[in-house]
Amino acid sequence: MASASDSKWQKDAADQNFDYMFKLLIIGNSSVGKTSFLFRYADDSFTSAFVSTVGIDFKVKTVFRQDKRVKLQIWDTAGQERYRTITTAYYRGAMGFILMYDVTNEESFNAVQDWCTQIKTHAWSNSSVTLVGNKCDLEEARVVSTKDGEELAQNLELLEGFSSSNYQVTKIR
Repeated sequence: MASASDSKWQKDAADQNFDYMFKLLIIGNSSVGKTSFLFRYADDSFTSAFVSTVGIDFKVKTVFRQDKRVKLQIWDTAGQERYRTITTAYYRGAMGFILMYDVTNEESFNAVQDWCTQIKTHAWSNSSVTLVGNKCDLEEARVVSTKDGEELAQNLELLEGFSSSNYQVTKIR
């Protein structure tokens, strides 16, 4: 994701002036929009071209919360099964997870429980998990209702959004 020519990313990643640093992982099936979500949040950019993440990648974003400078290391994981052993190694040390499904893809929604099991198996027990139903701008193609997402979430936060126009992306905390 970040290239040597990306000076903004280099500056943010190298900046040691922060009060807190948190490692977050975005997980979910392939093609649910994890990379698009990350690009929208970290760089306020979006491309509709699909490029599958190979293994794992990350971006850094510094935010201010309650007069504190918080550095976020946001890891974008590959959703394919073949990368699962690689990506689960990064779960340790993560303070939070964004567990994403695509509201136009029932299979990705049905896989949420398996992803929760992966978190319980490989992550710290006190890690925070936020469930995100992505691509809600594609309402005509929706197959997973907001109600179904809310019922599944139970104790998780559910916030539907879409990366293409930044709707709700910055509200996920």
